[in-house]
Formats: sequence, structure tokens, C-alpha cells
Amino acid sequence: MADTSKLGFSGALAKRFQDSKITPLLALTGLLMGLFAVAVTPREEEPQINVTFANIFVPFPGASAGEVENIVAIPLEQVLAEIEGVKHTYSVSRPGMAVLTIQYEVGEDRTSAIVRLYNAVYSNEDWLPRGSGVLQPLIKPKGIDDVPTVTLTLWTEDETRGAHELQRVAHTLEAEIKRVPGTRDVYTIGGPDNVVHVQLDPQRLAAYGLSLDALRHALQAANVVSHAGAVVADNRNIPVTAGTFLADERDVAELVIGVIDGKAIRLEDVADVAAGPDQPEQYVRHGTMPAVTIAVAKKPGTNAARVSRQVIERVESLQGIAIPEGIEYTITRDYGKTADDKAKKLIQKLTFATISVIFLILVTLGWREAVVVGSAVIITLMLTLFASWAWGFTINRVSLFALIFSIGILVDDAIVVVENIHRHMAMGDKTLFAAIPPAVDEVGGPTILATFTVIAALLPMAFVTGLMGPYMSPIPINASIGMLLSLAVALVVTPWASLKLLSRVPHDSKEDKSAAWLDRLFRRTVGPFLRGRDGRKARALLGGSVVVAILLAMSLVGFNAVVMKMLPFDNKSEFQVVLDMPEGTTVEQTGRVLDEMAAYLRTVPEVTDYQVYVGTAAPINFNGLVRQYYLREGPNVGDIQVNLVQKSDRKRKSHDIASAARPALDAIGRQYGGSVKVVEVPPGPPVQAPLVAEVYGPDYAGQQRIAGELRALFEATDDIVDIDDSVESEAPRIVVAVDRNKAALLGVSQASVAQALQTALSGEDVAYVRNGYQKYPLPVRLEIPVAEKSELDSLLMLRVAGHGDSLVPLAEIVDVQYGDWEQTIYHKDLLPVVFVTGDMAGRFDSPLYGMFDMVGDVELDQYFIRQPDNPYDYSVKWDGEWQITYETFRDMGIAYSVGLILIYLLVVGQFRSYAVPLIIMAPIPLTIIGVMPGHALLGAQFTATSMIGMIALAGIIVRNSILLVDFINQEVAAGVAFQEAVIRAGAVRAKPIALTAAAAMLGAFFILDDPIFNGLAVTLIFGILVSTLLTLVVIPVLYYAFGYRKESPAA
Repeated sequence: MADTSKLGFSGALAKRFQDSKITPLLALTGLLMGLFAVAVTPREEEPQINVTFANIFVPFPGASAGEVENIVAIPLEQVLAEIEGVKHTYSVSRPGMAVLTIQYEVGEDRTSAIVRLYNAVYSNEDWLPRGSGVLQPLIKPKGIDDVPTVTLTLWTEDETRGAHELQRVAHTLEAEIKRVPGTRDVYTIGGPDNVVHVQLDPQRLAAYGLSLDALRHALQAANVVSHAGAVVADNRNIPVTAGTFLADERDVAELVIGVIDGKAIRLEDVADVAAGPDQPEQYVRHGTMPAVTIAVAKKPGTNAARVSRQVIERVESLQGIAIPEGIEYTITRDYGKTADDKAKKLIQKLTFATISVIFLILVTLGWREAVVVGSAVIITLMLTLFASWAWGFTINRVSLFALIFSIGILVDDAIVVVENIHRHMAMGDKTLFAAIPPAVDEVGGPTILATFTVIAALLPMAFVTGLMGPYMSPIPINASIGMLLSLAVALVVTPWASLKLLSRVPHDSKEDKSAAWLDRLFRRTVGPFLRGRDGRKARALLGGSVVVAILLAMSLVGFNAVVMKMLPFDNKSEFQVVLDMPEGTTVEQTGRVLDEMAAYLRTVPEVTDYQVYVGTAAPINFNGLVRQYYLREGPNVGDIQVNLVQKSDRKRKSHDIASAARPALDAIGRQYGGSVKVVEVPPGPPVQAPLVAEVYGPDYAGQQRIAGELRALFEATDDIVDIDDSVESEAPRIVVAVDRNKAALLGVSQASVAQALQTALSGEDVAYVRNGYQKYPLPVRLEIPVAEKSELDSLLMLRVAGHGDSLVPLAEIVDVQYGDWEQTIYHKDLLPVVFVTGDMAGRFDSPLYGMFDMVGDVELDQYFIRQPDNPYDYSVKWDGEWQITYETFRDMGIAYSVGLILIYLLVVGQFRSYAVPLIIMAPIPLTIIGVMPGHALLGAQFTATSMIGMIALAGIIVRNSILLVDFINQEVAAGVAFQEAVIRAGAVRAKPIALTAAAAMLGAFFILDDPIFNGLAVTLIFGILVSTLLTLVVIPVLYYAFGYRKESPAA
């Protein structure tokens, strides 16, 4: 039995727990904790990134865009910029309205951020005097939880039903769906407003001598109800209500609005009154059929899979109850199901990765060792899942990929421990009970150090800033926690399991044959590089070859053999077509263009269904949230939401389908003067557009002119698609100017004229019908018939009240002027800006290449990281995917550097030398020799996940070096000659190094087919393969050269 006093921390720990009764209980507890975590952890497809921002809407009726900019936008931007934690402020100034957006830094607490915003806005309300015409600001906070997880589209083939009937069914379903636990916001998109329509006849009004003011007053006065008090009689208190509300369209139609010669004039005498749908200003179609879409968002922290399943079950149960026969519904989005499917698939991959690693141990060490290592891996995974849940992570693709990627390194500690126990038993001079503590102790020190070097490499990644930080944070945090737990399991559970399961008798001669073969191999391969002075030339040749190989590998990027990109596109089951028609386009024309594009989409075999949204936006996803697609409304905008068949039922990826459809869709849009963008769900953090040029300068007209030149450059550059800008098309405007002198003489105010025209054209909700059953108020809407809105002359026949009982036609007091509609003015971070946007297609498929192709052709000052310091010269700031790529790779580069420094400090502490750690870390650059050619060979892009793999490789490869150098030192300390110790280190440690490398590569193999994490897999597989092989040669040779020079004076 080993003497405990001679054992270090690892050996003593192993000795204490190898035969303890509590060890199996600890293992069982770990398994149960993991099962608990799997059951309770919410499932989502992507990590929920806490992006807090808000829109502030400030109406300024009648004001020009310039007035809105100067009086509202600029002062309010300055107020917003004072708020702590703000990243960007934006403003859009258009005639009559300012829309400001405040974007906080990622990770800012939502509640605190919103409180600071309200405080800033409302404590500065006195910046404008009352009566200035600026109305009350409306603040609408937005965040990730506003993205609907489920959408269902109601549609019908019944020609007697339309969007109005579908909308009423949808409103009934909203209340039923809201009863599902975990639902947050439930709303309906599409369908005309339900109104009591009062369509005025100007001629009949004039004949009866009635004005719009009289109608408005009569309707409002007839709809006043109050709780007047109570009557006390017969010892009872009886409440009294004065009046009744207008209950239906008959009450409205029969309302007396005047009396002439003792005869009552009713509203139906001067207008057509009908209850029903308003003139549609937006509509939705499912294919070619009328439709409406119900969108359902979930509460934060709830399980998306469970909420979506319960919502769908609730709707199914209402078939034939709240959903009448003849009305169908289609589930057009189910992020809960996709999250659950993705989780199940990744858990399956995790299982296969675990089994493959266990099989590897089975083949190389034996079935008993495989069971020991397998139990250690499973316990570690279960504990890591529990720790992930406790940390607050959900089960999503990134957290699960973190576990799959970690399998190979989580198993390393157990493999090294078991293999060393296996080797000690092969020596045949101890019992298993006696062999375990010294075997664990021998590798315990380097194993602990190696574990902390991997953590040191990975953990700094958790501090990456921006949107990419929280998106990728499960990888460094889960992997680091898993490494710590795997170390604990290897030192506590593995010795116990080894004692119970491993063979208690010495192993057969196979071990001797294997060790002898490895010894011969290393003497042949590494021996020539040693041999004192005689090996100098060989060592120099090896060093030169390695340097040349690294340079050649790096040159693959320069020759475009390896394409750099933020993240590749995922294979989703949806994409979106966004249409912007020229300003002034009617909703009907926009609908015709969308219908033509939809007709083309019907010919795409992978398309299952699509929804056309005219005049409004489709339900947003995370991309639409950041790009603020929910603000898209108006007659000249529209979307098509395209849904594809399941990935397993098609050969092409969603990106290939969208790319193939883009030219035809773009051609249709261009034919009608529209701008078409094919928008895919981004694989990571979304941006305003993949390619963005921001134009700054002293004059907005000059900025727009330069934006036009930039747009021409975008169009002339190969493979740049989806080109658009923030410059609006020229559109006509009619100004009805009031002759104030003439109006005053006739007793008419300008306010009466403005209100009359607004009522006639836009409609005015003067009262609400209330029958006690509607969920949404039913307005009484005054306006003239749609047909009469096309002629200005008929509008000017409207009469307004003048002096006494006189009625004055508008035509007598107004002057009609024609001009151009004003351009919208954009600001970003207090500076006027014009945007030019685009995307990159073609071979490179990376906006970075398109941007750098154009940089040389732009003659203005260009900025790549920040806004210009001097806004009084024209300049261009490049943004979009470039900005987030720069920030991510900058932060990852810093994390990589910090990791290397931490590794160096750890190794210095262990080996008490400044030079030895440099030798141990020397193989880190060797990973490039495998990584870059691996990407080129498989045609994979070098992405952010590839960079994560590079960072992880630093820790993994240093582990191998530590095992080699530590063994050399142990052998030398035992009296073995230095050169012999170097050769024996390679021969003895080759097996555990090869096993851990193969385990890490096997884990990575199972994520090779994922579009996003493909780069991580390629990096790990090829990086580990090449660097491990080179490490087994380079480290012994380098350490020998270092040690040989130290010993050479005595030689």
C-alpha cells in the first residue's frame, strides 16, 4: 500500500474516496441533479439576448420635417443621450411626427432602463411651452420577449366571408389563447377596422343647412352617460344612471341631428349609415385567400416548447366552437416546436458523441475502462446541465453545442487517470487498491494544471461585448464549469469506479507489445532530432519547415481560399420578402406587386405556404425586432412570409432557396419601381443590414446626393444585392391654404377647415357604440365615400359653419397649391445621416468582401469603427455586419491574448521557470497548420465559431505539452538520462495524448453538419489532428534543445 504521506493532493483525494461509501451516493446525486435540470430547464431555439430599446413617438400635427427635426428630434435626442447605459440614439423626422429610438447596451436591466427613460423624458417635458403644437410623447419599450413564438393564420375559401369575419373570430380567440399559462402578448394582424360607418353626402348636408360641426356635436352629446347619484325612498338607496349609450347602427342612424320646420332631421337623412368593415388600408392573404394572423408572444423565462404546444392544443379544442365551420387555420410559426426539435436532435448528438468516446476507450483500453470513463462522462454532463440551469441558461442550440463540443475535453481527465491506472497495473508489481493512489497522484498535478489551462483559454470569451457576447456565452461558461466538474469527478468518482470495475490482476503482454512499438517509433522519428550537436541541423530543418507551414496556412486567407465571415447562414424553414414601393403608391398597387411575387413563389417546390402582408408588416422575429420592421406600415410597404418544408424533406438549404429566388423577385419589384429585399433569419445577432454605408456631412441635400453616388457604386459592384437607401422617392403634395382674411370675415376658423378636411379624408371617430359585448370599442366614423375622395373639387364642396346659421363652402376660402412631399430626415447619435444598404451574394457570401471591394473607389474620408469627429466634411462610416464582426473578433482576440497570458502564468507557477512555459505553449501556433487547410479542404468559411475553436485549441494543446514535459521531469528526477527521458516521454504519454485528442475530435465530428458550428468542428478536428501529431515531435525536440543547451557546458 502506498504511503499516504508521500502522496500529493490528487493521490490523497483518490485514496480517501476510492473505497468510501459516500462516493457512489455523490455520483447518484449528480445524476439526479442532471435529470432534474433536463426536466425543468426552458427550451428555446436560440439564446435569449437581453436587448432593451424603446421607441418614442412625438406627434407634431402640421409641422414640416425640418420643424419636427429642430423643435422635437434634436432636443429630445440630447435628453436621451444623457441616460446611462445608452449605446445609440436614432431619430426619424417626417412631416407631423418624430420617431426616436433609444438602444441600450446589451445586458442592461430592462426595468431599470425603462425607468431611466421615462424619468428623462417626462422630467424634461418643459423643453417646449404648452400650446406649441407638440403633443404628448408615447413611449413603447421593446425587447426579445416581444417576438411572437407562435403565429397562426386564419383563412377561408368561403367567398361569402372575408377578412372582417376572420378578424372577429381572431378577436374571440385572443382571449381564449391568453388564458394559456406563459403567454404574454396576443394580437391580430390584418383585417379592416370594425366600425359604424357614417358616409356623408355633402349635397344633402348643404340642402338641410347642416355642417360637420353640427353632426359631431349631435353624436357626442347623444352618447353621454353618467352615474347621476341615488334616490333614497322607502328606506332604500337606489342608484340612478342618466342616459344610455348608442347601442347599434340603428341608434346612430335614427339619431336626430336637427329640426327644420318642426320636422326632425335624422342622421340617415344626410348620410349612409352601416355597421361593418371599414375601407381596408392593410390586408393579409394566405396564398390567394383572405386571412388574418394571430401572433402570440411568451413571458420571459417560460418554456417556449410547452407554451406553443398548449396554445396549439387550445386552438384545436376551439374548432367548431369559437372557430366556425368553413374557417381554417394554419400554424405559420412554431418556434417552440423548432426549439424542441433542435434540442432533441442535439441531445441525440450529445448521446452519440458520448457513446463514441466510450467506444473509443473500449477499443483501446478495454470494456472495464470504457465503463469507468463512460460513467465519469455521464456524471459530468449531468452536473454540467444542472450548473447551466442554475446559472440561468436555457436549453438551446448554443448551450447544447457547448456540451457536445466539450465532450472531448470533459473526458480528458478521466481518460488520463484511467489510462495511468491501466499502465501502473500493467507493471504488475502492485494490487489495484495500492496502484490507484500513486497512479492518480502521478498525473494529478499535470491534470489539474491542464484543466485550468483549458479554463484559462475559454473563460475570457465570456467577457465578449455586444450582441455576440450573450449569444456565445454558454460555450465558455458551460465548458469551464464542465472542466472543473470533470476534474472533480476524475479525482473522486473515477478511482472508486476503477477499484470496483478494473481487473485486479496484472494485464497481459499486449501492453508490453504496445509500449515497445511506441518506444521504437519514437526512437526512429524523434531520435534523429536529438543526438546533441549532431542533431542541430535536423532541428533547424524541423523549425524552418514548421514556420513555412504556418505561413503557407495563413496565406490561404490572402488568396481567398478561406473566406472570412461573421457566421454562415443557418438552414431555417422560413425566409421573408420585404417590398418597399415608391412613396405615393396605393395599397392596391403594392398588393398587385406582392401578388405577382407570390405567384412566382408558388413555383418554388420547397415552399409549403406563404402569407402576404400589404400595408403592414409580418409578425416579427428577432431580426425584425432589431431592424424595427414592426414600424413598417403604409400603402407603399408589404411583406411576404415564406414557409418551407422541413429540412429532412428537401435537398436545398434555405439560404440556397432564398438566393435562387432573389433574382426573379428583384426583377418583379424593379419592373414596378419597387425595392425588394430577401431577408433570411440571421444565424446570430442581427444588424440593420449586412452592408451599411452611413453618409455624414454639413448639408442633408448633399448627403442625399452622395448617397445616390454610393448606391450607384453598390450596384456596380459584383454580387451586391438587396440595394436600398433611406432617400425617399419624389411624391406630390397638395397644400390647401386658407385665406385667413376672407375666412375671418365669413366667421370661419382655420381649425374648422383643417378638421373638416381631416374628417372627410381620414375619417373621424366622434363617438363609440357600446353594447357590452365587444372586446374592441366600435367607433362611429364620419367620412365621405371613398369614390369622392379622388376628386378634390368634391371635397371643397364641403361646408363649414360661419356667422349665424350660414354655411361656407371650403372652395370659397381656400387656395389649392401643389408641391413635393418633404423628405424624411434621419439622425444617428445626434448627427444627420443618410443610409445606403445592401447584402452580399455570390461565391464569398460575406459582406466584408463587398465592403472592401468598394472602399478603394470611395474618395471621401472613410470611418470603420466610429462616427466621424468632424461632421462638417462629407464622410462615410461603414457599418452593418462589418461593425459586429470587428467588435466580435476584436473581443475574441483580446480574450485569446488574456487566455494565453493566464496559461503562461499557470505554467510558470507549476514549473517555476520563465522559459519552460514558452516551450509548452509553442504548439499553439501549430494549430494554424491544421485549421486553415482544413477550412479550405472542406470549403468552410472561417467564422466566429472557428475562432472559438482556435481559443479552445490553445488550452487543449497545452494540456498535451504539460503531460510530456512533466513526465520528462519525473524521469530525470528518477535518474534517467535526459535524452532517454525525452524519448520515453513521447512513447509513454503518446497513448493518453492520442486518446484525448481522438475523443475531442469525435465530439467535434457530431457538429460537423451544423451550418453555424461547422467552423468550430473543422477547427477542432483538423487543428487537434495536426497539432497533436506535431506536438509529439516538436515539444520533445524543443525541450531537448533547451535542456541540452543548459547541460552542454558540462557535457
